[in-house]
Amino acid sequence: MTSKRNIYLQSCAIIAFLAANSTVTLAQQNNSTDPALGGAQSDEPSRGGGSLEEIVVTGTSRARSGLNTPLSLTSLDEEGIRRYSASSQADILRSIPTIKAEGGGGEVAANVFIKGLPSGGQFQFTPLQYDGVPVFSSFGLNSSAFDVYYRNDLGIERLEFVRGGVSNLFGAGSVAGLINYISKTGSAESEGTIQLEWADEGRFRGDFATSGPLGGKDSDTFYALSGFYRYDEGPLKTGLPTEGFQLRGNIKREFEDNSGSFTIYGQWIDDSVQFFLPFPLTGEDRNRPIGNDGQTINSLQTDAAANLNFQTPDGVFETGIRDGASTEGGSVTVAFERELDDGWGVNARAKYARYSHEFNLFLDGDGIVNLPETLSGFLDARGLGSLANASFTNETNGQELAPDSLLFANRILDRNRPAEDFTAELNITKTLFTGPIDHSFTLGGFFARAEADDENITTTFLAEFNDRPDLVNLVIQDEAGNDITISRNGLLNAGAGFTNNHHTATRFAGYVADQMEMDRWVFDIGLRVEKILGDISREGSQSFQIDDDPSLAPDLQSVIFGNGDFTIGEVDTSEWALALGALYNLTDSVSLYANGARGFFFPEIRSVGFNALGEPQTYKAEIVKQAEAGVKYSGPRFSATLAGFYSELDDRRSVDFVNDGQGGVIEVTSIQSTRSYGIEASASVYLTSALRLDGNVTFQDHKFTDFDSNAQFIGNELRRQPNLLFNTGVIYDDDRFDFAFFQTFVGNNFANDSNTVLLDSHNIARLDAGYTFSVMGAQTARIGFSVFNLFDSDGVTEGSPRQGVGQSEDQAFFVGRPILPRRYSVRLTYDF
Repeated sequence: MTSKRNIYLQSCAIIAFLAANSTVTLAQQNNSTDPALGGAQSDEPSRGGGSLEEIVVTGTSRARSGLNTPLSLTSLDEEGIRRYSASSQADILRSIPTIKAEGGGGEVAANVFIKGLPSGGQFQFTPLQYDGVPVFSSFGLNSSAFDVYYRNDLGIERLEFVRGGVSNLFGAGSVAGLINYISKTGSAESEGTIQLEWADEGRFRGDFATSGPLGGKDSDTFYALSGFYRYDEGPLKTGLPTEGFQLRGNIKREFEDNSGSFTIYGQWIDDSVQFFLPFPLTGEDRNRPIGNDGQTINSLQTDAAANLNFQTPDGVFETGIRDGASTEGGSVTVAFERELDDGWGVNARAKYARYSHEFNLFLDGDGIVNLPETLSGFLDARGLGSLANASFTNETNGQELAPDSLLFANRILDRNRPAEDFTAELNITKTLFTGPIDHSFTLGGFFARAEADDENITTTFLAEFNDRPDLVNLVIQDEAGNDITISRNGLLNAGAGFTNNHHTATRFAGYVADQMEMDRWVFDIGLRVEKILGDISREGSQSFQIDDDPSLAPDLQSVIFGNGDFTIGEVDTSEWALALGALYNLTDSVSLYANGARGFFFPEIRSVGFNALGEPQTYKAEIVKQAEAGVKYSGPRFSATLAGFYSELDDRRSVDFVNDGQGGVIEVTSIQSTRSYGIEASASVYLTSALRLDGNVTFQDHKFTDFDSNAQFIGNELRRQPNLLFNTGVIYDDDRFDFAFFQTFVGNNFANDSNTVLLDSHNIARLDAGYTFSVMGAQTARIGFSVFNLFDSDGVTEGSPRQGVGQSEDQAFFVGRPILPRRYSVRLTYDF
C-alpha cells in the first residue's frame, strides 16, 4: 500500500513542477458550463433566464439543447457533481429521475436499477462511459461492475444521462440509457485546482486538476491532468483499509481552421477498495445488532480473516481479502472529430484498456445456516455432538468462549478477474436541406472485443458474533475419545468451492440515423444492427485430498479445486433496434415530445450453460420495447418536465449467485419477462437569483409477465424496484456562501422475486455547505463541510441475494445490507 502513495506523490510532484513552470499566467478556473446553473440539472433554469439550454452531446451527431431534444435527459455540471459526491457513483446517480442507485457496498460496484427493468443491480442496462467511450464494452463476462475500472475526480466537467431516442443507438448502445462523464480539456488560459478532504472514521483524500496550453498562449495544443490519492479506514471499520490512486489526462490538438480536433486520453489506476456485504440484523426491526461483548455490530468483516490460507494442488493459497476490490491498469483513448466541406463530417474514437483486477469479498453467511448460532446450535446443525464434548476457543487469545456466546460462520470469496478491452467507433455525418427540412444524417459502425477471466475460490471460517470479530477454533471429541479439529486458526472449510472461467465477447454494429428539424418540429429516426460472438472456456473441479491427518475434519483434509478439464463452446446471435422520436415546440418555452424504441440486450456470456452433450444452450437476445411521451417547460424562474412511460422486456436471462446448500456458491439462471408503466416528473424553481428548489419523482407499476422456472412468480413485482422514488433539494449559492440539502426517498420494495421479503421505505439525506473567499486577487479558495446520511437512517437496501427466494423474515435475525452510516467530512479547495 505504501508504494501506491509514493508513486502517486511522485507523479503529483512532476505535474506540479510542470504547472509551476508554465509560460502562461495562471488564471482563475472558469467552468465551461454556465456558473449560474450552480450544478443544476439540464431541466433547470439559469439565473439569467435561459432554461433547458444546456447542449447535449452524448451519442448524437447534432448537438441540441434539452428543450429541443425528443428524449429524456439529465445533466449535472461540475458544481452539481461536487455537491452530490460522497464516495461512490451511487451518490451522484441516485439524484437522477428513474434511477435507483445503492451505494451500501462502498465506493465501487454501485447497484444501479433502471425503471421497469429486472436486475440484480450494477450497470447491466446502462453502459458507463467517459468521453463517449464505454469503460468496458460488454457486461457479463464476469459480474464485476464497470465502476471498478474508473473513478471520478476533479477532471470531470459534467455528466449526461440520456434515455430514449436515437442517441442510444450509437456507440455501445442501450435503449435504457447512456451514462456519460465528460472530461475537462485544456484551453488558452491555464487553470488548476487542489483539494484536500478529511472525514471521520479515518479518511483522507487529496485531489488535483490542472489544464492549459502546451507551448504558449497562442498554441493550438492543450493539456488537462487530474488525479487523486485516498486512504480510508471506514466508513465501516474492519481493519482492512481502502487505499489507492488514479491519474487521468488528455492532450488535445485543435485544427487551425477550427474544423475539429484530435485528442488523446489516458488513465492509470492502482486502487484497493473494501466492499461491504449484507450481515445479520435484528429480525424484528432490522437494526444493527448487539454482539457478545455488548457492543453494536456495524460489520462482521474482519482483518482477523486476512491471513487465512491452506494447501491446494497448485500450492499454498492465501486469501486476498486484505485488498478487497483491487484494480491496477489503465486505458488509452484517441478521438478524432473534423468537419469537412459541403456539410460532411467524420468522427472516430478508439480505446484500449487492460486491467489486473480482483474482487475479493466477504459473503453473508456460510451457505448452510447463514445466521448467528449458539454453540450448541452450531454443533447440532452439523451433527458434531454435544457441547460437553466440544471446546470453542478464541483464536487470538486462546480463551474459552462463554456458553451463551453466539457464533457466525461466514465465507470469503476470492475472485481473480483480469480483463482486456478494445473498442472502436467511426461515423460519417452529413447535413443537408431537402425543402424545409434540415437533415443531419449519421452512418456509423462500432466494434468491440473484450475478454476476462473469472477464477473464484471460496473459503469458510468461524468467528464470534462481534463487531470486527476474532476467529474461533473448535475441537470436538468423537465417540472413541479422539480429538478432532473442526476449525483450525478459524478455518472451517478449506476450498469450499472453485470455478475458473474465461469469456470473450466480440461485437459488430452498424447504425444509421437522421435527426431532422423543420419549423417548430424535430424528428429523429434511427436503426442499429448488431452481431455478437461469444467464446466460453470453463474448467471442471473436483475434491483433492491435501492432508491425511486423521485428527482433522474432512473439510480441512480436502479442497475443491480445478481438475484441468475444460468445457469449451461458442455462441452468437444478431439483433436490430429501431428508435423514433418527435418534438413540437408549442411555444418558445413549451415543447411536446414522444419517443419509442424497439431494442435489445445481449444475455451475459457467463449465463450460458451446457447440455449433457457439452453443447452451449440456445443464445438469443432479450427484446425490450419502450415508449415515452411528455411535455417540457422552460421559463426564466421555473422549469419542469412531465412524462409517461411504458416498457416491456422479453426473455431476460437473469443470473443469480445462490448458495448450493453445502457451503459453495453457484450461478442460477432464470428466463424472465417483465412489464412496467408509470410517470416521471421534475421541477426546478428559483426563488431568488441565489436560491433554488429542485425535485423529481418516479412512480411505476411493474410486474413479471413470464418466469420459466417459477410460474407462481408471474404477477409479482420486480425485486428491489420501488413503486415510488423521489428526490428533493434546496440549493443556495451567492458566490460566497453556498448551502445544499438533498434528500432521496426510496419506497417499499421486495428483496426477492418471490416477494416474500419486504424492504421498508427509507430516506437518505445529504448536507453540504461552504464559504468561498479570494486569495491573491483572482484566485479563490473554498472551505466546505458535508454530512452524508444526515439523519443516520438505517434503511435496508437488500436482503441476502445468496439465499434468493428462500430467505425468510420470521427469524430472530435478518440478513440484509443497510445504507452506510452518517459521515462528516471537511474539504478545502483552492482554485488558481
